Amino acid sequence: MSMNLYKPMTILFMFILTFSWVQANNNGEKINQEVNLAIEKFKKDVPGGNTFLKKVKGYLVFPKVYKGGLIIGGEYGKGALRVQNKTKYFYSITSASAGYQLGAQSYSMLIAFASDAALNNFINSNGWEAGVDGSIVISDWGKAKDITSISYEKPIIAFVFGEEGLMAGVSIEGTKFEKIMP
Repeated sequence: MSMNLYKPMTILFMFILTFSWVQANNNGEKINQEVNLAIEKFKKDVPGGNTFLKKVKGYLVFPKVYKGGLIIGGEYGKGALRVQNKTKYFYSITSASAGYQLGAQSYSMLIAFASDAALNNFINSNGWEAGVDGSIVISDWGKAKDITSISYEKPIIAFVFGEEGLMAGVSIEGTKFEKIMP
């Protein structure tokens, strides 16, 4: 690694380490409470959200994903995988990036698994990575559009909602999802 990248990589490592330490105090009950609130917000804010969730095989909910960057960036969050409306596992989401970026934001994310194969592949993986282990389409639903009228060709669909802060765009390509013990 060149010396020019050493300092930004150190800053990124410290950024991720800080988020990990802050989030380490979350237990399963607290994560579940936050997930419940995020699901209610999804159902309220996304027309057809309630009907859509009843049709999918399972969904992974991250109530708050924190993202920040100044050339080097990262994001982190904790959430729960729900199957038949019950928490099956807890997961973390992490990613790192380099490039033209500046800002900080938080948002909620719901990732729906439309097929049993996609859900089982995700559950059985050890450190699932978006774009490598599976392709996720980020839904562009718009506030007035009922999502039950949208035809999705991919078996994994992500919804981003409740954005706070300012940072251009959300991408989950290369994002790592790992099972955690709360």
